[in-house]
Amino acid sequence: MQDLQSLTEEDLKGLPPEAIAALAQQMLQRLRCQDSELRFKDAKIEKITFQLSRLKAWKFGAKTEAMSAEQRRLFEETCVEDEASLQAQLDQARGAAAPPAGAGNEGRPKPRRSPLPEHPRREEHHHEPANTDCPNPECGRPMTRIGEDVSERLDIVPAEFFVHRHIYGKWACRCCQCLVQEAAAPQVIEGGMPAAGLIAHTLVSHFVDHLPYYRLETINARFKVHTPRSTLASWSGQGGAALLPPFDAHKRFVLSSQVLHVDETPVAMLDPGAGKTKRAYIWAYARAAFDAVPGVVYDFCVGRGAQYPIAFLSADGDEHGHWRGALVCDEYKAYDSVVGAEPERSGAGCLAHARRKFDELLREGGRSDVATEALQRIAQIYRVERELAALTAQARLDNRQAITKPMWEQLHAWMQLERSRVPDGSATAKALNYSLTAWTALTHHLVDGNVPVDNNHCENLICPWAMACS
Repeated sequence: MQDLQSLTEEDLKGLPPEAIAALAQQMLQRLRCQDSELRFKDAKIEKITFQLSRLKAWKFGAKTEAMSAEQRRLFEETCVEDEASLQAQLDQARGAAAPPAGAGNEGRPKPRRSPLPEHPRREEHHHEPANTDCPNPECGRPMTRIGEDVSERLDIVPAEFFVHRHIYGKWACRCCQCLVQEAAAPQVIEGGMPAAGLIAHTLVSHFVDHLPYYRLETINARFKVHTPRSTLASWSGQGGAALLPPFDAHKRFVLSSQVLHVDETPVAMLDPGAGKTKRAYIWAYARAAFDAVPGVVYDFCVGRGAQYPIAFLSADGDEHGHWRGALVCDEYKAYDSVVGAEPERSGAGCLAHARRKFDELLREGGRSDVATEALQRIAQIYRVERELAALTAQARLDNRQAITKPMWEQLHAWMQLERSRVPDGSATAKALNYSLTAWTALTHHLVDGNVPVDNNHCENLICPWAMACS
């Protein structure tokens, strides 16, 4: 069958009527195929566009529908994946369908991506024309390189298993029959298979990235390395024992801060005897948010009682306590005992918790003039605190005395007045009582520039535990 596009007028003149009819039929069939393909592509574009618009409407629509905020967050990552997939399909379909001129995105500014970090190594790939002579047939002289365009793409090399071969040479004196050999290098697991790097990778994957051992076993098997989950658990246990000395040193460093944040979160602990899990707790102790060198240490405990932080903050188990300073915490009653265990300890409250009471009152109770006013006054304090965060402790304290102390005094007087106007036992009364009862702790930062206004610093550090174990 001849190519219709290659035929000329002279070719058509010499063809018999039967051939011209066949060519006409061939052209008609091709036009029908092209028309069918265009209709299919238009329908596909319409379908993808509808799916994309519906996804965006769900993403940016009202947040007060059937799903709660927590439920919506579970689907946000999947929503981003679906949106990117649909947009890529739409771009491919439009490119294949050859949209009319003016239907593109020429007038839209291209989004600017953030620059790639500087620390990864750069692997350069040079692309030059095969022939650098002038393509003009009348010239043909060698061209001059006048510059270059550089584009960067981020890549990754998957985990690589490799083997350390330690070769210890033996040296002997033929005269004295003396043998000399270098002592074996110390290992985390003496006589074991894993090197320190593999043990560290297992610990981070399990305890930081929260991957179960059976998943790690499957991941390693893809690299043709057999590591049963029981073996991985054994490595973690022995690796944890090796971390005890640096843990003790890090604990001393954290407790050397005169301002300490503390918070706790529940975790599920296996109870083989009962055939189920029971609740345990992770306690987080962090250096002050304003400290130049940050630090946080975690302590696993089977309960939430005051005896656990009292023991952690004591010196070698001294029941009277050892650490002294300002303890930033919420209004959980156990912290009163922790502060009272040492005469030179003081409690510092959390403004974020106090604010949360009014925010819950506004969200759950509907319109509340008291909650709205409280949130506005607290927002003014936070705006000033954000500006003071970069100052020294003394400068921060001076500015607090001059700027925010009057705000706190006005807030206190206003809360007392509003409390006298609302009935006992009401939701508004409970929100006001939380702040008024803890007023001394909430305003502790007004006498110590090293104390932050809330405990958000520690809550952010303990949040991964709560998210992974919930």
